[in-house]
Amino acid sequence: MRLFSRLKFRTKLNLGISAILIIMAILLLPLVGNMTSNTLVEESKKRGSALAESMASQAVEPLLAKDFLRLKNMVDEKIAVGDVVYVFVQDNNGHVLAHTFHGGFPTDLIRANSVGNGLKVHIQLLADGIGRIYDFASPVAVDNNRIGTVRIGLSKTRIDATVNRQLTTMAMLVAGVLFLATLLGTLFARQVANRLAVLREHAEAMLMGNLDAHSGPTSGTHCWERQQCGLTVCPAYGETKRRCWYIAGTMCPDCKGKEVPKSGMSSCQNCRVYRESAGDELQDLAETFDVMALSLKTHIEELRDAEANLRDQQRLTRTILDVTPDRVSLVDTTMRYQGANKSFAEHVGMSLEKIVGKTDFDFFEEKVAEERHLAGRDILQSGERLDTQQMVMDGDKERWFHVVCIPVHGEDGRITGLLRNERDITDIKGYEKQLIQAQKMESLGLLAGGVAHEINTPLGIILGYSQLLQEDVEDGSQIQQDLGIIEKQTQVCKKIVADLLGFSRQSHSAKREMCFNNSVMEAVSLVRHTFELDKVVIVTELDDRYPIIYGDPEKLKQVWINLLNNSRDAIGKNGVILIRTKLDTPNGVVSLWLADSGMGIDKEDLKNIFDPFYSTKPVGVGTGLGLSVSFGIIEDHGGHISASSPVPEEINFPENEGCEYGPGTVFEVVLPLDHSDGTPTRSVGDNEIKPNGDDIP
Repeated sequence: MRLFSRLKFRTKLNLGISAILIIMAILLLPLVGNMTSNTLVEESKKRGSALAESMASQAVEPLLAKDFLRLKNMVDEKIAVGDVVYVFVQDNNGHVLAHTFHGGFPTDLIRANSVGNGLKVHIQLLADGIGRIYDFASPVAVDNNRIGTVRIGLSKTRIDATVNRQLTTMAMLVAGVLFLATLLGTLFARQVANRLAVLREHAEAMLMGNLDAHSGPTSGTHCWERQQCGLTVCPAYGETKRRCWYIAGTMCPDCKGKEVPKSGMSSCQNCRVYRESAGDELQDLAETFDVMALSLKTHIEELRDAEANLRDQQRLTRTILDVTPDRVSLVDTTMRYQGANKSFAEHVGMSLEKIVGKTDFDFFEEKVAEERHLAGRDILQSGERLDTQQMVMDGDKERWFHVVCIPVHGEDGRITGLLRNERDITDIKGYEKQLIQAQKMESLGLLAGGVAHEINTPLGIILGYSQLLQEDVEDGSQIQQDLGIIEKQTQVCKKIVADLLGFSRQSHSAKREMCFNNSVMEAVSLVRHTFELDKVVIVTELDDRYPIIYGDPEKLKQVWINLLNNSRDAIGKNGVILIRTKLDTPNGVVSLWLADSGMGIDKEDLKNIFDPFYSTKPVGVGTGLGLSVSFGIIEDHGGHISASSPVPEEINFPENEGCEYGPGTVFEVVLPLDHSDGTPTRSVGDNEIKPNGDDIP
């Protein structure tokens, strides 16, 4: 059975046709042979009966005339027939009057057959030891008076030989017909197999991706030529390979409106182009293959276009998600991650591919994961958006995130997942805090400025009267000493009031062109001697191009003195203060670096050192206004001031014996050179631009 299944279809079809013919021959040949044999026997019997009756009719006259010679001649004439074995005639008494036997008449033959009165002939099958004989007995009668009997014997063996010859001839004819039918069946099977092979090759070509293969017959005539429609926009325009496009209702002149799609294939099969080129079922199958390949090609091209568009959309979405610094993630209804962007993957320290299928408990510590899990569950159940700010600890630092969670709905409206966006707003929170602090300081500055302005006048009066009273008392007296103390403390109070006014920006600047280096050296000369008492060395590396700026010399000198005093306080004793200036003409600025070898400033304090009333000094040592006032002065000059600790290596302190170098602090001041405010300038005196402060007292 397996061998049969492996045979080719052409062989199977040929074997099937041959088997059908052989089976039909086997079934019909015996039946036809038997019928032929019976027919021949019956014909032989009819012929024997006719011979016997004819002989009986001819024997009447010789019997009445007792002409035995004539009767003998008649009997001998009958024996000349090919299959007649014997003939003899009996009288009414059973005596044999004439016969054809040469070696003596077999007397047993007389009683072997007889015919009754009223019958024309009686047939009896006899056996003589050699063969079988049909014996025909026919009465010889005159006016219904029986005068004798005619007996004729026909050889059944010869009849059977004739039948066999007929059967042999018939078998040979059947064999010939079988051979011819098998030959024609082979040709038919080959024709069918070849057409099926074309379909198979077409199917294989489709399987390999070749959808341009064609297996149906080509008509050679264009559709629009037959239809005489002249429509160049028809999908069949220029097409000669396909008989029918099976596109019911598209550009079909015989189709009627919207009813066409309901009729389906019949609307196309009624087309004249389809009917005139109609073929058999294999042709229909081949054409169906062609149309199916064309449809698949069209659909595949559409799918490829859709896939390309989808791939471009995915690439664009992935690029947007990867570029954004926000942490974006998507989880399903079981709170398992289905995707995330690059920022989220970097935060959890895992690749994008490995994130899929994980839960919050795989990325975060149990407490955080539990909070995220419960929050996500609530949103999935309620379907409401979550918009909040969360603070998380990153080591010892606070980090703030703006968290937005929205449920994702499917086409049927059900919630299929949860999209979570986490935006780092730590910097914004810092700016917000600074803004609040600035508003507080502004209010405080206004208050301090108001108070300072009100007490500045009484302090001036106290100072004036104390100086006048000192002139009226005896020099060196106790009263003069007390008045000196009053004057000195009043000066301290005026200094504090001046700082408060500077902090509140209520004091006016007297800006003019000035030498930046001279301003620095004036401040250095004022404190150098005092610093040397504490073994604090001031080293200056000033730009020898003498940068000229537009500013208030007194206020800038106040800034330098504040920075120098802070550096001395940070050093204590045995240290170095390095002052370096540099002119940056292309950028239009001049910079000053003032670095000390002191104990440095912590990072937390470094962020607040310019805030008013903020001081790291012991209580009673500083007011906390020095740096804030300096910040205001530099800002008023259009520059900026900053501080860093420890001191960078490029500062490169000079060697100083006995000096202990700490981490140190460096202040950087940058001031503009241009006079863009349009304020008129006046001439600069020689003493104001002298280098290195040689003429400074």
